[in-house]
Amino acid sequence: MKTKLTTIIITVLAFHFGFAAEEKHEHQHGDEHAEHDGLDEDHDAEKGPNGGQIVESKAGFSFEVTVDKDRKARIVFLDKDHKPVALEAQTVSGIAGERSAPVKLSFAKGKDTNANVLISDNPLPAGAHVALLLNIRTTPEAKSTTERFELHLH
Repeated sequence: MKTKLTTIIITVLAFHFGFAAEEKHEHQHGDEHAEHDGLDEDHDAEKGPNGGQIVESKAGFSFEVTVDKDRKARIVFLDKDHKPVALEAQTVSGIAGERSAPVKLSFAKGKDTNANVLISDNPLPAGAHVALLLNIRTTPEAKSTTERFELHLH
């Protein structure tokens, strides 16, 4: 009788803890899906005038980042209505990719039809999602603003 009672108690406890572990596992997957869903929303974010990713700076300005066929980053500054603005004295430099293999970027003003575009000197590293850290100055005397974001290239 004592053996049956012990067996029943062990079975009930095992069932209870097994069910609790399964609930916890489902809850964890739910959190992952919610996090992934948040990333999908970023993919559906408003596109810039050239079809690129818009970045809203914490310093009060916005810019669009696109990538050309040579994987060079292209930056266009935007007004409050997300229309391109003329380049004046804006300067940008940065780093792209993983910390283990960073790619340093310097940006120069384009020519002719690209006169209002800053184009990187080096191509971005391979991959559909590239981490970028950009240092931006809107004028020579302005304080540098650092923007960190992931560029989605699909």
